[in-house]
Amino acid sequence: MEKDLEDAGILLELAVEEADADTTQEAADQIHELGRRIHQFSLNTMLDGDDDANNAILSINAGAGGTEAQDWAEMLFRMYLRWVESKGFKSNVIDFQPGDEAGIKSVTFTVTGQFAYGYLKSESGVHRLVRISPFNASGKRHTSFASVFVYPELDNEIAIDVDDKDLRIDVFRASGAGGQHVNKTSSAVRITHLPTGIVVQCQQEKSQHRNKDMAMKVLKARLYEAEKRKQDERLQEIHDGKDDIAWGSQIRSYVLHPYQMVKDHRIGLDVGNVNSVLDGDIDVFIEGVLLSGKA
Repeated sequence: MEKDLEDAGILLELAVEEADADTTQEAADQIHELGRRIHQFSLNTMLDGDDDANNAILSINAGAGGTEAQDWAEMLFRMYLRWVESKGFKSNVIDFQPGDEAGIKSVTFTVTGQFAYGYLKSESGVHRLVRISPFNASGKRHTSFASVFVYPELDNEIAIDVDDKDLRIDVFRASGAGGQHVNKTSSAVRITHLPTGIVVQCQQEKSQHRNKDMAMKVLKARLYEAEKRKQDERLQEIHDGKDDIAWGSQIRSYVLHPYQMVKDHRIGLDVGNVNSVLDGDIDVFIEGVLLSGKA
């Protein structure tokens, strides 16, 4: 990108010297495209979390307030589906609880696409809507809340690849109870997995080869268990973050009356085109939060 910027600068200098409008436009196009690439590069550097490249699981729950809140939850659901379509991602509803009269009480769906979780994780929080109620004949202004929570989709298929260079294998003579020798050859095997410090050994078989095979099976089982525990702890950490989502701590407000504006409270960003946002144009908020480092 540095090289391309230098080339575009040289092209622009030549265009100015020769007062060549076509070349000036060519240089401007190159700089515009470079700006887009730099912006994307900046985003990619922020998507470096352990789970950012994963698919996402997104849940929307209506807050207190009955039909008003349930209608708002459905509006948010539509907004995210539109965003998913605009990205070329795929969605799949896995749980849907319709509202009593309108809207939805809750919905959970998966979003499949590269960096889906990395992009959507910043949407977790309380979303607040202010509007004239369509369900109230007196036409009073009403505030509704819905919570959004985003999990990474974790791969249940944990592949355990053991690299030989990560292993220290020791052989020794097996011994039975009371210290008596079971055999006179070094058939027992101890395997130490250096990265994790896990140690397993087997001395039940007379063959060193069979003891090694059995020890490797035990090692892989213990590595699998350790990885599974890490996954569970990671999900628990993410889940514990829900405690911060209280009805008074909204991340974004969508105001339809008495004026129109969407405001992200974390980065102080205001957007006037509410309809566009509710149609899924939320990249400006997602990217703004990512680039601020507050995701």
